[in-house]
Amino acid sequence: MAPPNDLANSIFHVLKSSERHNLFELVDGKLCVTNVPLLTEIPRNVTFKSFSSICQSSDAPLPLFERVQSLSFKGGFLGFSKDESSDRLTNSLGKFSGRDFLSIFRFKTWWSTQWVGNSGSDLQMETQWILFDVPETKSYVVIIPIIERKFRSAFHPGTEGHVMICAESGSTQEKSSSFDAIAYVHVSENPYNLMKEAYSAIRVHLDTCRLLEEKSVPSLINKFGWCTWDAFYLTVEPTGIWHGVKEFSDGGLSPRFLIIDDGWQSINFDGQNPNEDAKNLVLGGTQMTARLHRFDECEKFRKYRSGSMLGLNSSPFDPKKPKMLISKAIEIEFAEKARNKAAKSGITDLSQYDVQIEKLYRDLDEMFGREEEKTSIQECVNGSFKSENFGMKAFTRDLRTNFKGLDDIYVWHALCGAWGGVRPGTTHLDTKIVPCKLSPGLGGTMEDLAVVKIVEGSIGLVHPDQAEEFYDSMHSYLSKVGITGVKVDVIHTLEYVSEDYGGRVGLAKAYYKGLSKSLAKNFNGSGLISSMQQCNDFFLLGTQEISMGRVGDDFWFQDPNGDPMGVYWLQGVHMIHCAYNSLWMGQFIQPDWDMFQSDHLCAKFHAGSRAISGGPVYVSDSVGGHDFNLLKKLVFPDGTIPKCILSALPTRDCLFKNPLFDGKTILKIWNINKYGGVVGAFNCQGAGWDPKEKRIKGYPQCYKPVSGSVPVSDIEWDQKKEATEMGESEEYAVYFSEAEKLILTTSNSEAIPITILPSTFEIFSFVPVKKLDRSLKFAPFGLTNMFNSGGTIQGLVYNKSSVEIEVKGGGNFLAYSSVSPKRCYLNGSEVGFNWSENGKLGLYLPWIEEASGISKVDFVF
Repeated sequence: MAPPNDLANSIFHVLKSSERHNLFELVDGKLCVTNVPLLTEIPRNVTFKSFSSICQSSDAPLPLFERVQSLSFKGGFLGFSKDESSDRLTNSLGKFSGRDFLSIFRFKTWWSTQWVGNSGSDLQMETQWILFDVPETKSYVVIIPIIERKFRSAFHPGTEGHVMICAESGSTQEKSSSFDAIAYVHVSENPYNLMKEAYSAIRVHLDTCRLLEEKSVPSLINKFGWCTWDAFYLTVEPTGIWHGVKEFSDGGLSPRFLIIDDGWQSINFDGQNPNEDAKNLVLGGTQMTARLHRFDECEKFRKYRSGSMLGLNSSPFDPKKPKMLISKAIEIEFAEKARNKAAKSGITDLSQYDVQIEKLYRDLDEMFGREEEKTSIQECVNGSFKSENFGMKAFTRDLRTNFKGLDDIYVWHALCGAWGGVRPGTTHLDTKIVPCKLSPGLGGTMEDLAVVKIVEGSIGLVHPDQAEEFYDSMHSYLSKVGITGVKVDVIHTLEYVSEDYGGRVGLAKAYYKGLSKSLAKNFNGSGLISSMQQCNDFFLLGTQEISMGRVGDDFWFQDPNGDPMGVYWLQGVHMIHCAYNSLWMGQFIQPDWDMFQSDHLCAKFHAGSRAISGGPVYVSDSVGGHDFNLLKKLVFPDGTIPKCILSALPTRDCLFKNPLFDGKTILKIWNINKYGGVVGAFNCQGAGWDPKEKRIKGYPQCYKPVSGSVPVSDIEWDQKKEATEMGESEEYAVYFSEAEKLILTTSNSEAIPITILPSTFEIFSFVPVKKLDRSLKFAPFGLTNMFNSGGTIQGLVYNKSSVEIEVKGGGNFLAYSSVSPKRCYLNGSEVGFNWSENGKLGLYLPWIEEASGISKVDFVF
């Protein structure tokens, strides 16, 4: 709630009266920060205004409002004016060269990634922010394009080092000629504090979004789950899901959440019977011109009969069938690509291609099998399967009855309903087919099948006045049938269709308001994972309620366009997306590093990053395609995970480097556990963005071992108040997860040297060493059979001559102890232990189900 007006004004008056001199100054065409020029040759039509002169009130909570105002001298707003109004205005903000920067830019409509350089001309199209290194004052500056009135902005590269800002409304009916606050600039000595302070100021100023600290997050962030996407794609159906969940359970890892991805909805194509579902869809892409024609589940889910999977005569499932269908669909895809290529080359007789494609489709139809009796289908259409004994409600009830730990079941949907929106005339809503128009800025991004298909089919857009009713119609039904949340995808299509709906800002506000209200009403305000949402429109307009979202592109198990290095090169790219996007997205949402496949050749590489990401762990394994030994290094038997406290972020020495194809930089990410810190070092070299080709491609010459070092200072202990004391320790014990090595180090010691092979990693657990007396030093690592060993320690108490530790999980416990204990007690009973003169102290802990996996270990010295 906003503070009362009289209180807000009085506080503002006090803060303003004691406001320090602003650290930024725009004079004689130069933007300086503490007298250091940051941008030069700034046009005369550009302005700088202090934060307090622009933002004098806010609906933000009072403590946040006060915090931002107290730091307002560290930031301000850039604006510009033009002689003529337009719906799209570009202007230079000045130039820079020879100064290292880190930026985030949209390489597709939906996805953003990291880019570095040292000149304004090095920027990429659709840049979302620029972080500058200012070594002259040992500080950092960020410039963030934001929203003003009905305009949204982004940075583009200019000539001769200039930074161009582009402000666009997305509608020729919405024009302007001047802006007072179209970009925000902020300075700090700490890059992590900088992002926090800058986005807090923007939130207070705009009042159209909320920070993560203001919201609750889904409980699934602490758990293990399974997503159906890579297992089935669009062929997903109840029997396959059931066998998938059962297989995890039988393997000793019960999923605590399930995401039923694309393929469960009732969709069809224009020209088809409006009351029948599209048939035999397999791969993503084939459904992208289809539209939603009803809000409940499609026929294959509607026909599910209660109890049909619980008895001895449960429906059989062939795990080979989805793979066979996917393989055949890929054949069709390649055949259609070959036909299109032939047509473009000038070949007029395409009959041989058509014959081949027609045969492949017949093969696919036969593989799906004969349709059920028409009477059964007609019963389903007529609604006799609407009772509680059929459909999604019966299915979710049976899942929860049989799999007791399954807390959450989410389903997928696009922001506009389906990829192609909602089909006009099939629902009670006012829906219109709206042609898509891409902004010029997106012309400088990567070609994308999804964009091509959506533009081809246009979008069935529900009128924004009915956005709330639209989402409630979907979500209230889903909530009633046992669905506890949604994964909302394809978010940025709104900017394609905003011409007649108040522009992209106005249309987005209407839709996000409706989505937020439905989320609060139907899914406890937090049951939503946002995806394909990595543009500033979403974060500045759509995060009033939404508190979790993807920070990377899709996990690609192979490059769809052909992979120059087997399956490896895209895996490091995914990790870079997630780590660097978390710097800004993590201010608004809980970063989600996405699913992966546990039997993939790079599965361990992904697993290591997920273990310390600070988010949930979930996989998209096919039925029969699991590496349970790997998964058990991530997940406890009860389906919870040893999660870090914060979100993993790149270390300071990685911020202005290129860990993808400079051939020398290791990606290092840091995080904090309750009683220690952790650094993950990953060799992601071998691929990245090509500015000329406008695509991500392989750089095989960089796919090689890389060397670096890991100092204690890589962990930003002060980012968690409770961890600050750990950062002041005289000595640390360090455990290497992969090398299974233990060393001691200090803040003044030489950094730990490392060499990492391609597509591999090392995780370093740093634990403060506690001196109990002159000879006794102790530091617990936790269970070393888990990647994040420190996350297994739940409690730690040091006494004069003993140490009490609470550990969750089962496996090999390790601690550093300078002397051997006299006795060890496990849950009150004395047990044996192993100690060696190098300080390794170990024992085996069983998983104790009745104690929720918690063991109490006491060492007596």
